[in-house]
Amino acid sequence: MVKDIRLAIIGIGNCASNLVQGLFFYKNKPLSVHNDIGGYKITNIKPVAAIDVAANKVGKDLGEAIFAKPNNTDVICKVPKLKVPVKKGPVLDGVGEYMKQMVSMDTKPPANIAELLKENKVDVVLNFLPVGSYEATRYYAGEAIKAGCGFVNAIPEFIASEKEWEKKFNKAGLPIIGDDTKAQIGATIVHRVLTNLCMERGAKIDRAYQINVGGNSDFYNMLERSRLKSKKISKTEAVQSQLTSRLSDENLHIGPSDYVPWLNSRKLAFMRIEGRLFGDIPFSIDVRLDVEDKANSSGVVIDAIRCCKLAMDRNVGGALIAPSAYFCKHPPQQYPDSVAKQMLEEFISGQRER
Repeated sequence: MVKDIRLAIIGIGNCASNLVQGLFFYKNKPLSVHNDIGGYKITNIKPVAAIDVAANKVGKDLGEAIFAKPNNTDVICKVPKLKVPVKKGPVLDGVGEYMKQMVSMDTKPPANIAELLKENKVDVVLNFLPVGSYEATRYYAGEAIKAGCGFVNAIPEFIASEKEWEKKFNKAGLPIIGDDTKAQIGATIVHRVLTNLCMERGAKIDRAYQINVGGNSDFYNMLERSRLKSKKISKTEAVQSQLTSRLSDENLHIGPSDYVPWLNSRKLAFMRIEGRLFGDIPFSIDVRLDVEDKANSSGVVIDAIRCCKLAMDRNVGGALIAPSAYFCKHPPQQYPDSVAKQMLEEFISGQRER
């Protein structure tokens, strides 16, 4: 009999809000791609622990905290009280200088995270910390290992793709999926698909850019450019990895551009590819993508959580290569998305260990 997946969420921002809402939105509806993964459906995912540092979220029930400011993702479903109080975590580098202007820190002492995870019998820890949380991500990854939990790293800090941390999870016999989830239909996946199309059709790409703007706290946080090193690497390598020949830094620009408050949780992505066809005849592609930023991640994360638990059931530890390659921008190993999709299906069916 399939048991529930007991989930801990680190960071109760817009991503967490949309994810938790989605658990109730799809309560009586099938998911479009993977309704069932190893017997696990979306209804098997149960948030049992939640951690944040904001004064207006800590102490509140998770079902209430997901709607607290500055969260502004679209409301897709009412959420009842979940009887999951949001606990205070250590701040570390999880809050940048810009975010400090938007969020007041709770003054309570932080909880013992490993003990909290153990007490709540957590299976999978989901990292939804803000971009640039280098120290905090490593702290929570370490606490997950202490508590015997799987880890889904949804942000652009390199854990699954870093050998030292991959070895730690492997040694502990615990799975990790990461790093930095690709959206369902987001700028990265669209840019990758177009890049692959050009490569498969024999076109030569000379230069490209991708510029993103949005109005949620993620984009506000990213105004602090010093926090974007890993983010820029993650998004850039997601596209570079699909090219036959790498482009120079001057000819490939990918990264956030600006914060536009009235966009709320909408994200606008602008992409351009310039290159040459047969006979060096020039061509160009321009794309404008308009999406609800956080809803775009939830469908992917829902699958990643279930794959992580499936690996735990099979006693598989370390980085999960196939799920990471399909779900994430910066996995331990990059593959074309069509190949990663086939690898993922083989992992789910049990034909592939990782």
